[in-house]
Amino acid sequence: MDGFRIPLGSWIATGVDWIKTNLDGLLDVISFVVSFLVDGLTRALLSPHFVVIILIAAFIAWLVRSWQLAIGTIISFGLIVAMNLWVPAMQTLALVLVAAVIAVLIAVPLGIWSARNATVRAVLKPVLDFMQTMPAFVYLIPAIVFFSIGVVPGLVATVIFALPPGVRLTELGIRGVDSETVEAGQAFGAKPGQILRGIQLPLAMPTILAGVNQVIMLALSMAVIAGMAGADGLGKIVVEAISTINIAKGVEAGLGVVLIAVFLDRVTAALGDLGSNRSSLLGLLARRRTAQRLEAASAEASSTASASVSAEAADSKDAADAAEREKASPRRTAVGGGVH
Repeated sequence: MDGFRIPLGSWIATGVDWIKTNLDGLLDVISFVVSFLVDGLTRALLSPHFVVIILIAAFIAWLVRSWQLAIGTIISFGLIVAMNLWVPAMQTLALVLVAAVIAVLIAVPLGIWSARNATVRAVLKPVLDFMQTMPAFVYLIPAIVFFSIGVVPGLVATVIFALPPGVRLTELGIRGVDSETVEAGQAFGAKPGQILRGIQLPLAMPTILAGVNQVIMLALSMAVIAGMAGADGLGKIVVEAISTINIAKGVEAGLGVVLIAVFLDRVTAALGDLGSNRSSLLGLLARRRTAQRLEAASAEASSTASASVSAEAADSKDAADAAEREKASPRRTAVGGGVH
């Protein structure tokens, strides 16, 4: 076996060079679109005063989770501002959100397709295993070759790394829907598309949203690796701190990543069951609507009962009057007969 070696890496490198040479136009389009999305979202987050963004984030936290999370969001984002990390934090947030949206747009259709087709599932399973177990740094090598240094290779590597949980949990949610429920829809003549939209997706939504949560968390965990590829943000500051052995700088940037992660995790986790959190604004509104419906139903029942009692009283009175008339009729007849 001495001297025997399969040049697998050389074959892959040749394939990467071929893609770079022959698909350069497509890569340029991808680079432009990704840069446009990330830069546009970054500008949208940085254009308003940071107080506006903090209040919006706090409102979202209160809307879907609780007022306690809203207060924690204000404190957390205020700490980011106090550490003078607002701009890189928003750059990281923009990168994570764009990467998560792209990953979800790819993962959910693939998960649905995999759940409905055994062949697709058999093909995707080893591919997803490969994507999850391959070290994330390896994705940067072809990404940098394709897109050069900057935010684009970091985002591409982030999407590849964060994609598998979205596919797996979408497939799990669709396949976990009760078969009897699906058969009931088929019995009523529903088409496959109608069953998917009306039965499977609504019932699988909590599991799918759990996959979305995992996609976002994995995308945020790639912030430092994206920084190594040249993407601006907290990850780049961490890389700079590592290269200069700057403990204070590294701890502050890492804490910024943690604070953003906690906010995104709590918010996305609450999306799976909106309105169930009693401290959330949506939960408060849901309880108020329920109370109003109960009051309306109670009032309607009371009015119905009152009307029934009134009708019964009127019927009883009519019956009594009729009985009195029946009693009086024979006497009048008898008296009339005597006079005659």
